Amino acid sequence: MPIGGWSQQLIGSALVLLWLLVLAALAFSVRSRWPAQPEWSRKLVHIGAGLVVPLAWGLGIQRGIALAAAVVATGLAAYNHRRRLLPGIEDVGRHSYGTIGYGASITLLLLLWWPGHPASVSAGVLVMAFGDGLAGLIGASVASPSWTVLGQRRSLLGTVTMALVSLAVLLGLMLTCRAIGQPAPDLAAVGGLALVAMLLEQIALLGLDNFTVPIGIALLWHLLSRST
Repeated sequence: MPIGGWSQQLIGSALVLLWLLVLAALAFSVRSRWPAQPEWSRKLVHIGAGLVVPLAWGLGIQRGIALAAAVVATGLAAYNHRRRLLPGIEDVGRHSYGTIGYGASITLLLLLWWPGHPASVSAGVLVMAFGDGLAGLIGASVASPSWTVLGQRRSLLGTVTMALVSLAVLLGLMLTCRAIGQPAPDLAAVGGLALVAMLLEQIALLGLDNFTVPIGIALLWHLLSRST
């Protein structure tokens, strides 16, 4: 790689690391200020971590660096799940492998489509980050009719939030892709993807949705983009 390429990768990696450090500081601050609301700091990390993917896209982070970082992050999540070094990340009040599944899904998506199809990776990760993140916060904070799926509580407000936020995220990504000349699904397909995301998020046993939602949405985005 030319020297200019290495310098770009170094600067890009430094900016991503800076964002993660800021995110960690914000999460610790939120947890310290509102200790009775551990879910707030956890969801902040959940949402903020998803922003790493479009950030890496914009900075042109190469495949090897992105994959290595994802593998390390997933390994750290697995170790933390076992040792509880950072209990706030795992403090969900139920047995869940969600943080590991989230990291594993990002790693797999990078392996499949980075850097050739960054929009596909971004579609899956951003829907999970914002859609599931906000659905969890709002659904747990505001009372609404609820039901259980495989022993996991799902609420009407959380489900609607997942659908609407997923739609907004995917519409934004579609418009971005069109603006920069990248293929993207059409408007009807984007609406269908938001509904699929909502349905996939219903099956959350052991945090399974943290893996199935990013993979499912990314795969469908990729296939639908190729057909337009």
